[in-house]
Amino acid sequence: MTPVEELLDVAVTAARDGGRVIRAATAVHAAGHKSSATDPVTEIDLASEAAVTACLAAARPHDGFLGEEGTVRAGTSGLRWVVDPVDGTTNLLYGSPHVTVSVAAEEQLPDSSWRAVVGVVHDPYRSETFTAARDRGARLNGTPLRVNDPVPLDRALVTTGFAYTSAARARQAHTLAGLLHRVRDIRSHGSAALELCWLAAGRCDAYYEDELAAWDWAAGALIAAEAGATVTALGAGVLAAGPALHPQLERFAHVCVPR
Repeated sequence: MTPVEELLDVAVTAARDGGRVIRAATAVHAAGHKSSATDPVTEIDLASEAAVTACLAAARPHDGFLGEEGTVRAGTSGLRWVVDPVDGTTNLLYGSPHVTVSVAAEEQLPDSSWRAVVGVVHDPYRSETFTAARDRGARLNGTPLRVNDPVPLDRALVTTGFAYTSAARARQAHTLAGLLHRVRDIRSHGSAALELCWLAAGRCDAYYEDELAAWDWAAGALIAAEAGATVTALGAGVLAAGPALHPQLERFAHVCVPR
C-alpha cells in the first residue's frame, strides 16, 4: 500500500467514525452559535469532531489538525488534516438528510501554502462515501466518478450556498437573481462538501459559493477536481464546473464577488 493509499484509508475510517456519531443521535439541539445567530453549533458537531480527530491522532500522531469546532494543532510531518465534522449543521437541526463529514489530508508546499492530497466526504444518511487522491481520480463507494461535460450555460443545473450575515446574503441574492434566468435552475442543499461531491457524481453541473472556510471545501474540491471539474478560487470560496461550463460562469461570478 502506498503512502497516499494509507492516508486515504485513514481518512475513510475517520469520516465514517464521525458519521456513526451523527447517525446515533436521537435528538439534536443547538449548543451555541458562531458567526451569527443563524450559524449554530450542536453537541453532535463537537462529538463528531472528537471521534474524527481521535481516529486521526491514533493513526497519524505527528500530523497537524485544523477542525471547524476548534481542534487546531501544529504537526511535524508536513501534513495536516482539515476536518468539518458536520457540514450541514442547520440541516441536522431540522432533520434534513443533507449532512456530511468532510476530511482532507493536506501537504505543506515550499511557499507555506497547503494542498489537498486526499479527500473524503462521507454522507451517513445515504451510506455514500466520496473519495479522491491527487492524480488518482475520484470515486463513490469505489465506483469512478466523472463530471458532466460539456454542458451549455442555459442547460446547467447550478448549486450554491449562502453566508450567515444579512449583508452577505443581500449581495448573494443579487448574484442569484442575475444568474437564475441564464441557467436551467439553481439548487442549495446547505452543505458545500455535498454540493461538490454531487458535482463530481453528475448530480449537478456547477457549484459556486464565495464565503467559505477551508474545512468546507478542502475535501470536496479535490473530489470534484479529480472527477474532471475545473475548480478555482471565488472570493473565500470556490467555483467548480466542467471545463466547458466553467469559463462561462467565471466571467459572471467574479463580477459579483466582494473585493
